[in-house]
Amino acid sequence: MLLDKSILELATGLRKGDFSSVDLINECYDNIAKYNGNINAFITILPRDTALKQAKSVKLTSPLSGIPFVLKDCYVTESVKTTAASNVLTNFIPPYSATVYQKLLNTGAILIGKMNMDAWGHGGSSENTNFGPVKNPWDRSRVAGGSSGGPAAAISARMTVFAIGEDTGGSIRNPAAWCNITGLKVTYGRVSRYGTIAYASSFDSVGPMAKSVQDCSVILETIAGLDPYDATSSPTPVSPYSALLNKKLNDITIGVPREFFQEGLDPEIKTAVLKVAEDLKNTGVKVKDLSMPLFDYGLAIYYLIGPSETSSNLARYDGIRFGLGREFFTDETIRRILIGTYALSAGYYDAYYKKAQQVRTLFIEEYKKALSQCSVLLQPITPTPPPKLGELMSDPLQNFLADIYTISQNPVGIPSLALPCGFTKSGLPIGAQLVGPMFSEELLLNIGHQYQQITDHHLKSPLSKGDLEGLKPKL
Repeated sequence: MLLDKSILELATGLRKGDFSSVDLINECYDNIAKYNGNINAFITILPRDTALKQAKSVKLTSPLSGIPFVLKDCYVTESVKTTAASNVLTNFIPPYSATVYQKLLNTGAILIGKMNMDAWGHGGSSENTNFGPVKNPWDRSRVAGGSSGGPAAAISARMTVFAIGEDTGGSIRNPAAWCNITGLKVTYGRVSRYGTIAYASSFDSVGPMAKSVQDCSVILETIAGLDPYDATSSPTPVSPYSALLNKKLNDITIGVPREFFQEGLDPEIKTAVLKVAEDLKNTGVKVKDLSMPLFDYGLAIYYLIGPSETSSNLARYDGIRFGLGREFFTDETIRRILIGTYALSAGYYDAYYKKAQQVRTLFIEEYKKALSQCSVLLQPITPTPPPKLGELMSDPLQNFLADIYTISQNPVGIPSLALPCGFTKSGLPIGAQLVGPMFSEELLLNIGHQYQQITDHHLKSPLSKGDLEGLKPKL
């Protein structure tokens, strides 16, 4: 199968003439026809004829030229419907394109679909959507994770080569872990947010999702960099990430914060994540135990600041200028708007929002202190394997707790790389994350690639189970 190959292998094959971009596009659409009916990863599938026309005329000027990809449906795409998985925007056709999308188009990459997600990014299971829940390709009775569940499921089921997700508190990393793919939450400002439908503007980050670290590094080289349309984007130079993956890991120390491995973490996940440290010892890295005592306050900080910002961001959706009225918001979105509005209201601002921002500063110092003792941190991504459909949506508190290990990095702005690291006894994927200082993507990708050279978890696909065939979607 062509879609099992890496981006660089595909780029080489295209240039040699071993296969064509048309072959790639057709394989994607054939797999969408076979599997998407049982997974529900797509909100919008672009016409096959449109993608084939682009494939036939593409010029191979970049490793991404002629490569099919998908976007989480929170990125505006000129002339292509964008919904944020909400009925509020059910028929919205944007008049312009997000920077990340335009950059990919400029390389000759080919968009084939817009992906299902938790509406507005509000959730950790891709069930809070007006387009039906995304189902996990490894077990269709379970969730795919969220809020970027559609992109993760599509990559896992080989319906696309790569995707662009968005991470506000684990929305790339959570579904990456539960679908057995690789995902990168970048440093805040590393990739432009222009054209991203905002959840929490000071937390949101744009990042790649793919089968491997190498693939993510190739994508990041294209999408990263300063953008005049985004004042929060960084002028920090973009490294040739894919060319630096094989650097020797000299003087690298991995910190293991003990608070992330205590009560509440599934024993099988704990064992698999800690084994990552043991495996990396074989590449010459050192492992150090350390403490991050503020960990317990991360959830409170995130769920005060995040809903406060979404309360402000979603105020524009009033059904007057575009979209439909607020009565079309889901219960989960309304819950987050109300929490944020309450935290920002007169009499409560100082007690809640201001206090949360003060503790956010302490968290920044906490991570600085921890990362001064080591090169990167090793942490779990999720406390449990993927839950059954309906379990998180029926218990809002458990829905919040699904992100307990991923919500502290976004307020700090630091990058985190999600890696497949094993499976439960029942065959469900497990992921681990490597967290580094600001703009340490080069280091994270280097370590992650070395890990994937000595393990094969990321090479495994649910297609071997042979039970994904479903109804043909309308193409």
